[in-house]
Amino acid sequence: MPYGPLLIVDDEPQNLAALRQVLSGKYPLVFARNGSEAFAAVERHQPALILLDVQMPDMDGYTVCKLLKSNPQTENIPIIFVTSMGTEGDETAGFAVGAVDYIIKPVSPPVVLARVRTHLSLVRAAQLERSYRDSIFMLGTAGHYNDTDTGVHIWRMAAYAKILAGAMGYDPHECATMELAAPMHDTGKIGIPESILRKPGPLSGDEWTVMQSHTRIGYRILSQSDAPVFRLAAEIALYHHEKWDGSGYPLKLAGTEIPRAAHIVALADVFDALTMVRPYKEAWPVDRAVSTIESSAGSHFDPEMIEVFLSILPRILEVKHLWDQREATGDDQEPSQKPNQKQGLR
Repeated sequence: MPYGPLLIVDDEPQNLAALRQVLSGKYPLVFARNGSEAFAAVERHQPALILLDVQMPDMDGYTVCKLLKSNPQTENIPIIFVTSMGTEGDETAGFAVGAVDYIIKPVSPPVVLARVRTHLSLVRAAQLERSYRDSIFMLGTAGHYNDTDTGVHIWRMAAYAKILAGAMGYDPHECATMELAAPMHDTGKIGIPESILRKPGPLSGDEWTVMQSHTRIGYRILSQSDAPVFRLAAEIALYHHEKWDGSGYPLKLAGTEIPRAAHIVALADVFDALTMVRPYKEAWPVDRAVSTIESSAGSHFDPEMIEVFLSILPRILEVKHLWDQREATGDDQEPSQKPNQKQGLR
């Protein structure tokens, strides 16, 4: 069982015994006879789910539930009320304090088993979702581990990509997937030597060839999963340095040959890279960055997409302001170094 035991809370021994008979052998169980014991059991055992009586002597179940839901350490534990209080108002009160379900005594064993099984499946799904997001976070971070980008960069540009995708007609689910996939666009940089990633001056021809290989490395890593977000991330990783006029890399695609998602992330990435400090450049003022992007219409970027980007610039700048504040409080920005000549984005 990949989660904690079930905690059953009831002041009547016969009720504890009834639930034990239904659930024993199927799930690990712990028991408490009142609210105080329930809090102690939660702290000690970290239960996956709580079956909670309402009418108890020291504090009622509604109060216990409300207190557990107000604590960040316990707010995500699902609570099912098991009680003889069966009016509509009682059930409404139970859901109002945060319960996920409400079972009326005397209990029906099949009902108890079905409700417990359902809510534990939701617990498992939530755990998988957290693991999924943790994996994305780690891959995004790994791609920049030896780079000079701050961690804020990948999440800030992902937020830009989500906004731009929505303005380009993507539906909310597609936008959310874009925001998750975008931070992994440079995963392949994990295979690039630190001496190249952190070089303060321009790269030599051989170094630039090595740098360009990060697109293929990222694709090979991310394409090993069939999950939609990783398939999208693999596509973005491979194509986010392609240019509208065909002068990009690695495949020199041009125009609509470039996958739209990769082109959206590329624009978000370029805007953020221009307006942040790198070892080979100072942070550019927004107006200079915007002017540079405008001038790249038809060469680096799709002219239509640039028009859309300019139309949503106020929203982009709101997001930039919020993330800049977070970056400032994190105090994780490395000192800038002026380049001795112009160098393209890496």
